[in-house]
Amino acid sequence: MIGQLCGRILEKQPPQLVLDVNGVGYEIDAPMSTFYHLPDIGESVLLFTHFIVREDAHHLYGFFTRDERSLFRTLLKVNGVGPRLGLTILSSIEPNEFMHCIVNQDTGRLTRLPGIGKKTADRLIIEMRDKLEVKPSSALTDVGIASISSERQTRHHFVQDAVSALIALGYKPQEASRAVAKVDDGNLSSEEMIRSALREMVV
Repeated sequence: MIGQLCGRILEKQPPQLVLDVNGVGYEIDAPMSTFYHLPDIGESVLLFTHFIVREDAHHLYGFFTRDERSLFRTLLKVNGVGPRLGLTILSSIEPNEFMHCIVNQDTGRLTRLPGIGKKTADRLIIEMRDKLEVKPSSALTDVGIASISSERQTRHHFVQDAVSALIALGYKPQEASRAVAKVDDGNLSSEEMIRSALREMVV
């Protein structure tokens, strides 16, 4: 089991990043809640990880805090929730807000998240409400924006990166394009557009 990795960021293309740990490049999938905290490319970061081994592939998932990883692991225990949906949930709604939805049985809010229908929302509430402890807002939800811009990137690249990330999180291409176009004011980085678009789509 790989519990954590500390290394230098080589690439950031939400929802995936490449982390250089002593010369080995680890491809890591991470939710947007983690990407908002990441430093710039070339800088070092510590990520708490969850390693999944399957017959056809090995997958490594990274999180900025232990609480994020804990919630991800709890989500994976719910029938019908896989790693991709777990990342989508963490990317689309703040952890503390998600916990309140579970405790308050707010299926309407949950079904506005991509990939969650009424049955899945009901299953999440039933299987998770006794496992989660709602906490006051903390640094986990008070996220900052870490820009991934570079001088060589154009606005087109920013927009395409944001659209691609939303599609990878489970949104349809047309939905992703419309949401990004709605929030793009010409000044936002890719991650800022992703965050704003996610807010628009789940409100």
